[in-house]
Amino acid sequence: MPWLQLRLAITSEQAERYEDALLGVGAVSVTFMDAEDQPIFEPDLGTTPLWKHTHLLALFEADVDEDNLLAHLALLMDGELPDHQLERIEDQDWERSWMDNFHPMRFGRRLWIVPSWHSAPEPEAVNLLLDPGLAFGTGTHPTTALCLEWLDGQNLDGLHLIDFGCGSGILAIAGLLLGAARATGTDIDPQALEASRDNAERNHIAANRLALHLPEAMPPTPAPVLVANILAGPLVELARQLTSLVQPGGRIALSGILAEQAEDVRRAYGQAFDLDPTAEKDGWVRISGVRRG
Repeated sequence: MPWLQLRLAITSEQAERYEDALLGVGAVSVTFMDAEDQPIFEPDLGTTPLWKHTHLLALFEADVDEDNLLAHLALLMDGELPDHQLERIEDQDWERSWMDNFHPMRFGRRLWIVPSWHSAPEPEAVNLLLDPGLAFGTGTHPTTALCLEWLDGQNLDGLHLIDFGCGSGILAIAGLLLGAARATGTDIDPQALEASRDNAERNHIAANRLALHLPEAMPPTPAPVLVANILAGPLVELARQLTSLVQPGGRIALSGILAEQAEDVRRAYGQAFDLDPTAEKDGWVRISGVRRG
């Protein structure tokens, strides 16, 4: 069925009041969007910050009377509404639309990420079949791409790899398909661990080759390779722990880092690692290096 969408230009201070009013006049969903490409970096736990200038999108059933809706909303808000726009949008199979736009992608020389509903473009290559499910990590984001390209360029034969913040398991599984003997993945979200387990099974990874843990249950055993695609703040805070999880002479790759945050992360790891030049993609970076003996 079609829908009626109302877009309102509001400030962050107006957000809660408008959300309540829109739900009160029958909105079936309310969504906040950035109106000016203003990034919000790593908010504090338990907070939900909004942009200074925000677009609020409210969805109504198509048979709602537009004039009555706007008049009722203005009455609830005690005055004239801010800049707004109403439009009719047609319904569609959103899952199918998303699937149609997720295509096989190549990273480095050997590695392909192939949606589970596609055939592999190069059957003889290293093909990782992926169903992202509910967890982040499809290869489309620059930070994931940077880590996949790094893994493709490493000799992982017979090694143990740690994927810290594993999401969909894409990095751990890629490492196993590229030759690692076993991998350990950890994530704070149990759904991420479930998605990682499902994706490993889809790629015929034996259960004893991929161990998945919540952080508090993760063994402290160091490995010769560690990848962590999380965020700059946690990477800095966890520098001592992540360093301890890399063997002397082992390799580390860190991403989830904006270009302007790179120096902070390099300082946090520079005393323990000989760092490579920073790699950048679309404003995001990867920092890698070898742990000193």
